Amino acid sequence: MTGSLGKECDMSEQNLEEKIRSLQALIDGASKIVFFGGAGVSTESGLKDFRSQDGLYHEHYKYPPETILSHSFFMHQPEDFYRFYFDKLLVDGLAAPKSSGQTGTPAGGERSSGVIEPNAAHKKLAELETAGKLSAVITQNIDGLHQRAGSRKVFELHGSIHRNHCMSCGHFFDGEYLLAHRDAEKPVPHCPVCGGIIKPDVVLYEEGLDQSVINGALEAIEEADLLIIGGTSLTVYPAAGFIRYYRGNHLVLINRDATGQDELADLVIHGSIGEILGKIRVSKASEVRAL
Repeated sequence: MTGSLGKECDMSEQNLEEKIRSLQALIDGASKIVFFGGAGVSTESGLKDFRSQDGLYHEHYKYPPETILSHSFFMHQPEDFYRFYFDKLLVDGLAAPKSSGQTGTPAGGERSSGVIEPNAAHKKLAELETAGKLSAVITQNIDGLHQRAGSRKVFELHGSIHRNHCMSCGHFFDGEYLLAHRDAEKPVPHCPVCGGIIKPDVVLYEEGLDQSVINGALEAIEEADLLIIGGTSLTVYPAAGFIRYYRGNHLVLINRDATGQDELADLVIHGSIGEILGKIRVSKASEVRAL
């Protein structure tokens, strides 16, 4: 029995390595890669997702998280909203600046000195962009870890915890400001300029996505010659429907579990996205064309 299980394990590892080699070939042959990612990218940095068994939606609160994260709840009960927001979304270490002189790229996230860091997937995508291979990252996450890793062209479909605005005068505040001025007894942050309530630039339930972000994301997908989808179950709409706009050469799905869209992909890899992308070698687009 043990020998049989060991053989199956070896075959599984061999199959994974073969798929990573296939992914390497697709990346080497592409010049306009777009990455579309979800919560599974950030969980490898130590953040919780929403819908998994251990996700935020399965934890118990005074109100359901789906209710708390709605526009009407924010407007009518901002105190309870911000207690949840500071406890689960704008957490210590996420709004802090990246530490300097850091080395190493583990598959999971680094949390040196309490700072939540980009993992190997974030860093590899930034490396691909720097090399001229990747044209855009489209993310459903609000944590800003792609930018912290070095990615520049990022379409944040659901907004960002790092952007906050006064609802009265429009004054801007970053996430660090909110953390520095949070008050457990008075959790709702107010603008020091006019006294208005500060609202995070995250898309709540009952709110629509930013049309300019949607347009930019769809344009990037339409122009891509390789679309890599990672860390998402492709069940959250309208974002999951973006895959229909892809007309490029190859579609790759990387996720720990199977998705309902696996059959549409040219290559499906089940596993850690950090470990998988971490094994990819990056060559500049000009070097690949010369070959």
